[in-house]
Amino acid sequence: MARQLRAEQTRATIITAAADLFDRHGYESTSLSDIVEHAQVTKGALYFHFAAKEDLAHAIMELQSQASQRVAGEIDNRGYSSLEALMRLTFGLTRLSVEGPIARAGLRLATGGVAVRPPLRHPFSEWGELVNRGLSGAVREADIHQDVDIDAVAHSLVCFFVGTRVVGRSREASGRLPRRMAEMWYVLIRGLVPVPRRPRYLSLASRLEREITAACVS
Repeated sequence: MARQLRAEQTRATIITAAADLFDRHGYESTSLSDIVEHAQVTKGALYFHFAAKEDLAHAIMELQSQASQRVAGEIDNRGYSSLEALMRLTFGLTRLSVEGPIARAGLRLATGGVAVRPPLRHPFSEWGELVNRGLSGAVREADIHQDVDIDAVAHSLVCFFVGTRVVGRSREASGRLPRRMAEMWYVLIRGLVPVPRRPRYLSLASRLEREITAACVS
């Protein structure tokens, strides 16, 4: 049991070290030797768990997918409106990026041409479906204009969400992400939400920004 626990801890250490380097330097610019040095493990320990750098990339994207699904599952069935649930999902995913390198590296791998192995789905497809579902519910609940093109808005929102994080990666600290997410929602709410309902969601965006920022600092 102790040996198994040590093996699991070593594997987690290697993944975290690889994620940190992939996030900071990119997949192509990171070697297995770099990961061994950063993780402070032997090459034998790394090869015991991962036969190739691609296996590490896949493990990181798999963990990112699991985290995204966990956040979505925690939000479901809490009685939120569809639009609030969608907003909370984007801020929840943002929190993951602020708190550790796995989500940041997963995004960089997804935008860097690293292949996603089936049955794992590409994160953008996964997020797109979650966004589409949230927007469809918001239309039914009259929180979003009835004449919007759901598919087009879902695609644009995912691009907005991903682009905000990609641009911010090279220009500012990850701790700035909650503010950028709030700014994204200020724009979207004014374009999508009927005027009488806007104050509620503008206020929610500000509150979620404060909550995520405080949680990440503490």
